[in-house]
Amino acid sequence: MNGTPESPLTPLTQRPSPSTLTTLPQILSALSLLESEEAEVSNSLSALLTNQEPILNSLSRLQSLLPHVDELYTEASMLSHKVSATARTAERVGGRVRTLDEEMRRVREASDRVQQVMELKSSLAALQSSIDAQDWESATRHCARAMALPEGVINGAFAGTAVPSSENPLPPAQTLDDARKHLLQVFRHQFTQATKERDAVATTRFFKLFPVIGWETEGLEAYASFIVDLVKVRPPASVQTSSPLYYITALTALFESIAMIVDQHQPVVESYYGTGKMASVITRLLQECDRVCKGLIEGWEEERAMKRKLADVANVNFPPPGISSPTGARRPTLGPPSEDDVNPRDIDKVISEVAGMAGRWNLFKRFLSDRLKASCEDEGEKRGTPVPGHEEMSISSASRKPPDGPPHAMSEELRAVESCACNKLFEDLLGTYYTPLEVWYTRSAVDKAHRLSTPDTTSSPATTTTPDDAFYIFKVVLSRLLSTGASRVVERTAAALRSVIDNDYAGMIRRKMDDVYRNAGGGRGEKVERDSRSAFIILLNDLEISALHMDRLVKDLLSSSVISQGFPAEEVEAVRNSISSFSSIVPKFQSTLRVGVEQLFNQLLRPKLRTFLPDVYKDVSYVLDDDAYVAAEYQDVKRKRFIKAWEGLVDGYKDTLTENNYRLFFGLALDVLIRPWEKLVLGLKYNELGAVRFDRDLRAITTYLSSQTAFGDVRDKFVRLQQIATLLNLDQEEDVDEFYNSSGITWKLSEQEARSIAGSGYKHLNVIYYLVLAENSFR
Repeated sequence: MNGTPESPLTPLTQRPSPSTLTTLPQILSALSLLESEEAEVSNSLSALLTNQEPILNSLSRLQSLLPHVDELYTEASMLSHKVSATARTAERVGGRVRTLDEEMRRVREASDRVQQVMELKSSLAALQSSIDAQDWESATRHCARAMALPEGVINGAFAGTAVPSSENPLPPAQTLDDARKHLLQVFRHQFTQATKERDAVATTRFFKLFPVIGWETEGLEAYASFIVDLVKVRPPASVQTSSPLYYITALTALFESIAMIVDQHQPVVESYYGTGKMASVITRLLQECDRVCKGLIEGWEEERAMKRKLADVANVNFPPPGISSPTGARRPTLGPPSEDDVNPRDIDKVISEVAGMAGRWNLFKRFLSDRLKASCEDEGEKRGTPVPGHEEMSISSASRKPPDGPPHAMSEELRAVESCACNKLFEDLLGTYYTPLEVWYTRSAVDKAHRLSTPDTTSSPATTTTPDDAFYIFKVVLSRLLSTGASRVVERTAAALRSVIDNDYAGMIRRKMDDVYRNAGGGRGEKVERDSRSAFIILLNDLEISALHMDRLVKDLLSSSVISQGFPAEEVEAVRNSISSFSSIVPKFQSTLRVGVEQLFNQLLRPKLRTFLPDVYKDVSYVLDDDAYVAAEYQDVKRKRFIKAWEGLVDGYKDTLTENNYRLFFGLALDVLIRPWEKLVLGLKYNELGAVRFDRDLRAITTYLSSQTAFGDVRDKFVRLQQIATLLNLDQEEDVDEFYNSSGITWKLSEQEARSIAGSGYKHLNVIYYLVLAENSFR
């Protein structure tokens, strides 16, 4: 209770009332409880009496300190009496000093105000005198000095009373504003006159006076009008509009003149007006650029009859390759496109013109963006420092976003470039003309490459002229696409070109492969069979060459400096991804190639392999005595039979297929042979000399096959057969399981297979049964 020790009498609330005690046990229990409580109370009292001495000692010590406390109190009272008198005197003196300080501050303020008003009056008088004397530099200095005074001084009542005179009766604020407006008119007139006379000294003289008296925007407008007159484009007199260089030359002259002006005049503007002030001038230049470019593009469209060309190419029909292209609906016409109405060379010329004009614009846009970004960065570092001059300039500077503003603050400075009409004009130009015409031209070139395809007799192995012709066009087209400098156009056109390569180019090769044996007829002779095989192999080689060309073309484009130099840094990665996407066509070429090689193998070679092994192992026995072993060693029948049969099979393939195609073809043949071969050799009977002879025959055949190819994976296919030969040559007393686990060989055979081979399970079976089994496994 409230932090005090609990009283020992607390159990009284739990004791039964005496009136309820009716029996002797109840009375005795209540009596026992009372005795316990009495003992507790006695113990508590004893504890209190025992602890009384420390309390008394503390009280005694406190009592002894009482005289010292009284002495301190007396001394403190005396000190307070003395200090109070001194404090009252100090307060009285300090109040008078503060009053004097306030009076002096007011006097200084009044003096400063009087001086400022006097300076305002003298500045306005000197300003008027300078204007009358047409000393514009002096007038500018006096005007700037008057503008530098606080707004409260210029508009104050004291200035309104003291400054006006008989010569200048108006209030000082109005007088100053009228003088500024008058100077603005004079500067504009003099600047315009100087620019007309091409007086560089006078032009610079008046140009640098505008910002000093707060007419920064007006000065930049006048300067921009002067600059725009310098870039009026005059078409080259020596070039006719029909020339493919006319419009590119005109645009180049326009962009170069603007770039040269920006490069030469930006330091002048920023030195007098501040960093980043060239942006408004560039905006005016871009407006003139928009006007000129629009006229040039409209003239180009009319001169080149672009709308008619676009309609003509839309009506041209291409033979379907068997797979419809998403780039446009195919007509049912199967003949070649007519070149009477549309000449691909004319389309090539106008495409090059479009790419050239767009490339010039995007290069020019990058130049302006880089200049504006550099100016924005410099301005961000210096922002916050007031520009010397009128307060109006400080306010306009303060209204701009601080350097630690949102991330899009930088893009505000570049909005003039990104939102100008030229940007949209060239984007529409590329989207309307370049992409559809480039896709059409590529399809036309691919179709022509297929139609004029002839065997290339100078190449070995044999190919046609189609891959070289087509990929020369692809290289030209992709290089021209990158020359536009427009990342969105690159992405969009690259997707359409991938479809052309996959459907029009590779699709036509697939259709030709399907037609080789379909058109040969059922009763074909040996010559027809040989010609069909040769034609099919040439198509397979074309696919292989195409995959190599595509891979090399992508790598060459990615490793060149065209992308890094032709696109802004933030767009380089997207452009590289668009070019890299052409690598996805290589696996499609390889997939089609593998299907074709398998078709060639299944149709021509697989039927002949059914009797290959039975013929090689006909009348073969590996149960040899010494004489038979020597005879087998001398005759070497198995190796000679194999070589003769194998050369009969692959004759005409190795020299006609490319290395990779022959490797695939060779591997298919071995894959078909190996498993039946394993079954066959497991059905033969062996003795000790026969197992040795089998191992030597197998090694001789493996060595021969390895010598027939330049690739080194032949022996990998014979690993299981070689391990079978190793197990057959084990001694009878050697433990197979121990050899299998401790030999260090990377086994392709399972332990169960090894145990069966080393045992006698296969040695009693008939060889004829396994020859039949091996032959049936081909079917």
